[in-house]
Amino acid sequence: MATTSTDTKAALVAVDAAVGEEKLSASAAQNIRAWLTEPRYADYAPQVAEHVAAGSWQQLDDVFWTVIPFGTGGRRGRMYPIGCNAINDRTIGESAQGLADYVKDQRPTGDRLACAIAYDTRHRSRHFAELCAEVMVAAGLRVFFLDGVRSTPELSFAVRHHGCSCGIMVTASHNPPSDNAVKAYWSTGAQLLPPHDKGVIERVMSVTAINRVPFAEALADGRVTYSQEEVDLGYQRAVELQSTPGPRDLKILYSPLHGVGRTSVCPVLAAVGFADVEVFGPHAEPDGDFPNVPGHVANPENPATFDAPIERAHQTGADVILSTDPDADRLGCAAPVAGSLGAEWQTFTGNQIASLLAEYLLANRKAAGALTSDHYVVKTLVTTELVRRIADAYGVKTYGNLLVGFKWIAQTMDEVGPESFLLGCEESHGFLVGTHVRDKDAAVAAMLLAELAAQCKADGRTLHEKLDNLYWQYGCHAERTVAKTMPGSEGMARMKALMTLLRTKPPESLGGMAVAGVRDYLKQVVMLADGTTKPLDGPRDDLVIIDLETPGNYAAVRPSGTEPKVKFYTFAYEPAEQLANLADAKRELAERLDALERDLAAFADAV
Repeated sequence: MATTSTDTKAALVAVDAAVGEEKLSASAAQNIRAWLTEPRYADYAPQVAEHVAAGSWQQLDDVFWTVIPFGTGGRRGRMYPIGCNAINDRTIGESAQGLADYVKDQRPTGDRLACAIAYDTRHRSRHFAELCAEVMVAAGLRVFFLDGVRSTPELSFAVRHHGCSCGIMVTASHNPPSDNAVKAYWSTGAQLLPPHDKGVIERVMSVTAINRVPFAEALADGRVTYSQEEVDLGYQRAVELQSTPGPRDLKILYSPLHGVGRTSVCPVLAAVGFADVEVFGPHAEPDGDFPNVPGHVANPENPATFDAPIERAHQTGADVILSTDPDADRLGCAAPVAGSLGAEWQTFTGNQIASLLAEYLLANRKAAGALTSDHYVVKTLVTTELVRRIADAYGVKTYGNLLVGFKWIAQTMDEVGPESFLLGCEESHGFLVGTHVRDKDAAVAAMLLAELAAQCKADGRTLHEKLDNLYWQYGCHAERTVAKTMPGSEGMARMKALMTLLRTKPPESLGGMAVAGVRDYLKQVVMLADGTTKPLDGPRDDLVIIDLETPGNYAAVRPSGTEPKVKFYTFAYEPAEQLANLADAKRELAERLDALERDLAAFADAV
């Protein structure tokens, strides 16, 4: 139902009054006025007017106080039918239109333009995927559409397989059920990198009209092609090529956390010989509400998501639990601490999984005589240095001066040369082996970790015992990531104030250790404890790393690029030559992390 001029005038008066009564922020009011009066928002004006008439000021402020950013990876947030700070048809449509417009600008006239599109199990993911396809077709791009839920790494593969100009994955990864998002990919199969990231953002933010061709029409005339069967086969074969022959006697319990993992992880495990795989029943069905998961947040980084599977593992005698997030690009794992019957189970951090994979890959390469000094691994600045120490021991290079985000790992692969790439890893449970995609891939990581677990079982030890061996050899490492949520406009201001304070007046000590220096990646400078400064060799970003007087101990702070929160990363280390009792060392490092976390939280709370 269209909004009449009388309705619009009444709504505008009510909006002004709400601002005066401090029920509505000025920025929200400005955006609401645009959605009530500008022709491009005409389809949404009646709903906006209804909300105004109902006095739903808090809801209106939440969805209008800012324009949801199209970050360097895409657009992510809470779903709501209206609002520029929400995921809805308008904001998704703008995202697809801006990406299409930029792609057309970058390609010579006559180039074949194409876009691969996939989606996960979240609410409205299929709807948003079809909407994106309609926009792409209207812009003149052919669409290769994966019909049925698929993983993010398979979307990356599809872009490369079909030689597409770009790709779109509809997923909010491990966010709550209320959220959804689009991830934008370039022709490399990686998420948008400079200069294309900023170029697409500019086009998205300047979209006025969103042009669409009905999905059914485009499918009927061939402008949209279902390509899931071809892509499934190619992707799975590419993952299987990374497999190494060896023991396969392993009882695996697998949880897809109600996501798409059964389409990628399960076929790969079966193909390489893991026959004893049970999909954990309560997490098996695709479901955007993520039932049976603590807090309905399907994130394998959260140890609580393993509680119920561990109970099942005790009942069935499983050797290992593997778990993937809803779009199956992150991998989690749990295993018994010892091989004795009824032993305690513990989860692994992303840093620990990365270290286990690094050792497994490098040892296998070396044993096969296929490891050279040209080979390399890639990690981010906030990923464990244990990976670097393992790589050093095998004589291969580590590229680790990278920002958070797997796209920077993908960029390094293509800059250095994919033919010598061995492993990409990040602390947030993202791993890649192989060159078939340019994003993290839980399927290949699950396959290789299963191979390692089977080898450990054949050798009479567990994955945790294997990790302990790494600590004895390379030093005991402990890391922890804690996120502090700061929602809304007030939270954004607090995050900025916190980062400013860290740069201008950082703490003198953390966890009982004096601060030796602060690395400011935004200002590209190192501030030493004596007040002197020196240039910082590193990428530019809103990231601060606080180095402590005890080498190998430090903390990093950065605002999340996708969620309203600040992340604190803490690192503790005891060199191998100083280890006498590993259990004591682990306990001492855990206490050190506790102290670092308390001090960082107190510093943030004071802002």
